[in-house]
Amino acid sequence: MFKKILRGLFTGIGLILGYLIGDEVTHTRYFMDSGYFANSPIKTVLFLILSTIFFGIILFLISPWINSSITKIMDYIEKSMQKLPATEILLGTSGAIVGLVIAALFVNLLASIPVIGAILAVMIELVMAALGANIAIRKREELLALFSNISIKRTSSNKEKKGKGDYKGYSKVLDTSVIIDGRIFDICQTGFIEGTLVIPNFVLEELRHIADSSDGLKRNRGRRGLDILNKIQKELNIEVQIYEKDFPDIAEVDSKLLKLAQVLNGKVITNDYNLNKVAEFQGVPVLNINELANAVKPVVLPGEEMRIQIIKDGKESGQGVAYLDDGTMIVVEGGRKHIGEIKDVVVTSVLQTAAGRMIFAKQKEEV
Repeated sequence: MFKKILRGLFTGIGLILGYLIGDEVTHTRYFMDSGYFANSPIKTVLFLILSTIFFGIILFLISPWINSSITKIMDYIEKSMQKLPATEILLGTSGAIVGLVIAALFVNLLASIPVIGAILAVMIELVMAALGANIAIRKREELLALFSNISIKRTSSNKEKKGKGDYKGYSKVLDTSVIIDGRIFDICQTGFIEGTLVIPNFVLEELRHIADSSDGLKRNRGRRGLDILNKIQKELNIEVQIYEKDFPDIAEVDSKLLKLAQVLNGKVITNDYNLNKVAEFQGVPVLNINELANAVKPVVLPGEEMRIQIIKDGKESGQGVAYLDDGTMIVVEGGRKHIGEIKDVVVTSVLQTAAGRMIFAKQKEEV
């Protein structure tokens, strides 16, 4: 149907073009001086009709080739546009418009130049449009971050007017592991986290893939993470932003998180030890909830006494292992033979590691 419409359109253009050309020819001096057409309106009309029909037939015959060329160009443009994200298309168009506006400021001066002025004006407009689009696409991350920060500040100011809190500090970008962990909800509930929680769309995609996994354990972890996000949004008085921008040039989710934190000038909240180290190397601020948990545990000093229940044997010969309510491991020398018993022990040393804290103790009667 589309091809038929185009063919009819080009045929009509051919008829109009033929009439215009014929009319122009009839007003030329050569035509007027011709004895064959002189003082013969009928012959002039016939000439116009023949010219109109001739060009109409020509455009009708070549219209399939023109249609094919137009279709190929449209398909190429469509395929090229599909490969580009919508944000790049929008930014590129906006940049081109800005370039044309800037070119319009001085293009009139060029157009006044004789002969080549119009050509220079068109070339400058094309160059400025291409330059504006190229700059906008290359700086897309900075521009999107600028608009995102403006949006966050505007939302925060609105919340401040409504008395629902205000936005202070940097944005906090949530890692997949910290969402699944679940403790982020309790930390936010205490009010120690301020600012905006940023949840990237690629993290949501990773959570969805985990929740759809055929492995039962992974599936439960993914669903737990999605439940935690819903609880944060519905039950807590804290601003939550879904960040739609992706980084197609970066494959790994952790690398995308660090890049996003740099773009937003924010911090990453995680409990992933390796991500923490990579972030430190790249200079990205990190809030590690494992470090927070270790920091708020009660301080235990050598020489203190405590009552514990030894529940299993340790790695070394004769050792027994107990745990405090916060999960801190206590290694008791000679406690293996007292598994299942409640004993009074004395702390001998405390070892702080990246994975947590370990307490070494001896039975009280052995001290």
